[in-house]
Amino acid sequence: MQTPDLDQLDIAILACLQADARTIAETIGAKVGLSAAAVQRRIKRLREAGVIEREVAVLSPQALGLSMTFVVMVEMERENLAVLDAFRRQVLGDDCVQQCYYVTGNADFVLIVTCPDMAGFEAFTRRMFFDNPNVRHFTTSVAMDRVKVGLNLPLGP
Repeated sequence: MQTPDLDQLDIAILACLQADARTIAETIGAKVGLSAAAVQRRIKRLREAGVIEREVAVLSPQALGLSMTFVVMVEMERENLAVLDAFRRQVLGDDCVQQCYYVTGNADFVLIVTCPDMAGFEAFTRRMFFDNPNVRHFTTSVAMDRVKVGLNLPLGP
């Protein structure tokens, strides 16, 4: 995907939407110096260009009883495309996996996993790792505190 040309007004609009995707065009326009219609046209263009991928609600894991977060480093048995693609599909299909990165180094993947408790995590490890003959090894760290969590991207210079 080619990066579209973004001007300072686009960046300002994106900053408003990153802070609160429900901000109405009139409010954004007042902040950035555009009419609501101009803001709406720019937002539409940013969506069509793929700059805005989606707009979602950010839920509280604590409020939903999902109090445990795990960082898991996964090493695959062999690194071929079929094995990697199969693991990617498995990860995409599991709601406990919040984030997944294919990485360089000792591990092949890094997962951020959320579960209600250790029993939930044990069930996750069984279906994701122990039942998968292509997983050689995995190492888990338990998050003790959510210091910073988010998907906001740096928009400044």
